[in-house]
Amino acid sequence: MGSITRAALVLAFSAALAGSTALPASADPTTATIQVTGGALAISVPTGANLGTRANTVGGGTISGALGQVQVNDARSAIAGSGWVASVISTAFIPSPPGTAIAASAVGYTAGTIAKVGTATYIANDPASLVGVVPAVTATGITGDNSATWNPTISVAVPGGAAAAVYSATITHSLL
Repeated sequence: MGSITRAALVLAFSAALAGSTALPASADPTTATIQVTGGALAISVPTGANLGTRANTVGGGTISGALGQVQVNDARSAIAGSGWVASVISTAFIPSPPGTAIAASAVGYTAGTIAKVGTATYIANDPASLVGVVPAVTATGITGDNSATWNPTISVAVPGGAAAAVYSATITHSLL
């Protein structure tokens, strides 16, 4: 009879132990949620650049140089298929001391290699003239957050007989 009592005690202890891990009858689960909102579409550009030097010639020539890193960050959590356009415009290159300017129509823009993060199709538009606001880089087919970075080459066609001077222009990027 001792073995039956011992078996009954072991069975009773096991049942008590199993019962202590079960949820109480009054427990209800809670559903927890969070919300992530869309961020911003932003562009960052260099504050200044020296595009190069060229000796003056009767026939003119081209001065080309890297503008510096341009970056677009799109944290809007875009719906599939949306996009953006990075545009650019230039003022004329004005000499110092004052003299004849080099028109913005003589300023070209080549985006070069575009470093990409995220899912999108990026197109370098490479405008030959920066007279008006023109597309520089276009992003289409975006899914989610993305970014693009490039270091454009600016080419300035210096006319023959241009005065020896330091010429300055303002190159402005914008986003649509």
